[in-house]
Amino acid sequence: MPKAHVPRRGSMQFWPRKRAKKATPRVRAWASVKDAKLLGFGGYKAGMSHVMLTDSREHSMTKGKQISCPVTIIECPALKVFSVKFYKNSNNGLKSVSQVFCEKYDKNLKKKMIIPKKFKKIDDIKTEDYDDLKVIVHTQPGLTGIGKKKPEIFEVGIGGDKESKLKFAKDMLGKDVNVMDFFNPGQQIDIHSITKGKGFQGPVKRFGVSIRSHKSEKTKRGPGSLGGWKGQAHFMYRIAHAGQMGYHLRTEYNKQILSIEEKNEKINPKGGFKHYSVIKNPCIIVKGSIAGSSKRFVRFSYATRPNKRLKEEKSAIRFA
Repeated sequence: MPKAHVPRRGSMQFWPRKRAKKATPRVRAWASVKDAKLLGFGGYKAGMSHVMLTDSREHSMTKGKQISCPVTIIECPALKVFSVKFYKNSNNGLKSVSQVFCEKYDKNLKKKMIIPKKFKKIDDIKTEDYDDLKVIVHTQPGLTGIGKKKPEIFEVGIGGDKESKLKFAKDMLGKDVNVMDFFNPGQQIDIHSITKGKGFQGPVKRFGVSIRSHKSEKTKRGPGSLGGWKGQAHFMYRIAHAGQMGYHLRTEYNKQILSIEEKNEKINPKGGFKHYSVIKNPCIIVKGSIAGSSKRFVRFSYATRPNKRLKEEKSAIRFA
């Protein structure tokens, strides 16, 4: 008889498949931009809708016609820059050397972290003291209607050279920043988010293992005969087995911003978005779907590897 063989089940790209450490996603790389500006932002996923727009894809059969397009709406209340962190290059990458805080704090920031009483001033920092710097911002969920006060805290990269980064950080420290100041309609972005949690699931749902014949002995929903894979006195991690499914950190590249809306009368449905609320702040409308449930915090940044074939066109959209 021929040797039974099937391709492996599930992607080995994401491992280990365990729950994310925290609900705030992290960004591992920032795009290289010449201008001094924030390279990322964050917001809360309100939900999905669909809009009508003119198809501008070059080889599309519906080019120039009105088509329906699914979109995701992310509410983006203003972020507050409360700290600047300075780094030096080392053998193990960037190493933190100092941190500067603003003098006035949001009262809800104490719910999340211990605020130092003594710290350096940003005017004391010289260019030779650091190789790179990033700003630390926090969200203001109290401006939204999701019923939350405790902010998310995360780090955002800045474009430009050392001198322009420091000047930009000095200007922004202690101030609110808005999404309209750094992102434009038609722009490509990378979305960083935590997927929906689905708990402990079996191998059929988790990896797509095929269900065996009803005449098979003992089990129908197992990964099959493991053969020599059991020689280590335990199952190898590469075998499709039951475990945690969902609530993983995922990055989606080259999503497109269709529109940035400041006035939300035409966006909000009657009674607000299901499982969310009424949108009160500026929001971005992203083409397609993104990971995560409603109310979940989502980060987005400048595209690190933009698709050159995708033209950044500002097409007029109409809410159906």
